[in-house]
Amino acid sequence: MHETLQRLFEYKAWANDELLAALAKLGGDSGVVGLAIKALSHSYVVDRIFAAHLRREAHPYTSANPSEPPTLGDLSADIRKSDCEYLDYVSTLEDAALAERIDFAFTDGAAGRMSREEMLMHVITHGVGHRGQVSAVLLLNALPPAKDGFTTYLHEAEASTRGRATG
Repeated sequence: MHETLQRLFEYKAWANDELLAALAKLGGDSGVVGLAIKALSHSYVVDRIFAAHLRREAHPYTSANPSEPPTLGDLSADIRKSDCEYLDYVSTLEDAALAERIDFAFTDGAAGRMSREEMLMHVITHGVGHRGQVSAVLLLNALPPAKDGFTTYLHEAEASTRGRATG
């Protein structure tokens, strides 16, 4: 499972980069960018909340939705830093630690208990969902969505072993 998690977090970072780069090309005045920032800033906050839970640390968030939206530039930097932190975390995580269940509180105060593996899978699937929302908004506005498929990532990241020409 450890190798799969490592690949999934590499994919997450790649898909986020692809989407953030596509949004940057649209410019800050685009209504699409404003909607994307709402979805992606929520996803980022959830990533940070679960990063704290994984380490059994407190976090400063009282909601999974920021009260003030960040700029696309600030959000992009924050997401990229968070993705790097998750990659580092997963690369050093012992397999035995994946099953450990951790008690925590959701932002609404409700009690939660999840294994590290479940938390990490939540971070992956939650991000996929919100990137999909942004892609739908792009399509509804006759704009091409960013590349975000896991198969596309694998064939780009490992072109020489997947039967694709490099370069």
